[in-house]
Amino acid sequence: MLVPSKEKAEELLDIGQVGEITSIDPEIIQHLDARDFIPVIAPLGTDMEGNAYNINADVAAGKIAGVLQAEKVIFMTNTPGVLDKQGQLLTGLTPREVDELTADGTISGGMIPKVGYAVDAVNSGVKTAHIIDGRVEHALLLEVLTPEGVGTLIKRA
Repeated sequence: MLVPSKEKAEELLDIGQVGEITSIDPEIIQHLDARDFIPVIAPLGTDMEGNAYNINADVAAGKIAGVLQAEKVIFMTNTPGVLDKQGQLLTGLTPREVDELTADGTISGGMIPKVGYAVDAVNSGVKTAHIIDGRVEHALLLEVLTPEGVGTLIKRA
């Protein structure tokens, strides 16, 4: 179940019914997977009273991947991935390196939450998290099926 915390409920109502994940029941996803279906998941949740909430898609993807102990979670964005201070793509990072790059300002702005959700997923047991540019033709195939990939891969050390 995806629900906002009670403390946040009133505040969240003011910004368009946005909630936080407090728990996930993976049963339906596991049921579909066992029958060879690929679920398409809308990042929506409900509170105990049945009110619907939007959930940040990156948060939902990372949390669901962690609960399922997924092999990979892939975050598609409109940037090449994590860039160094010279604008070059960093293709492989560990959570510790992400912390260092965030502390020194290399990872900044809107990339901070996306990378944070990727690190959270890896720290929750997901083997690899990938941040790739969805504008690149065949980006998903290139990232998953080639040794060099096209984005940033985050994995435990």
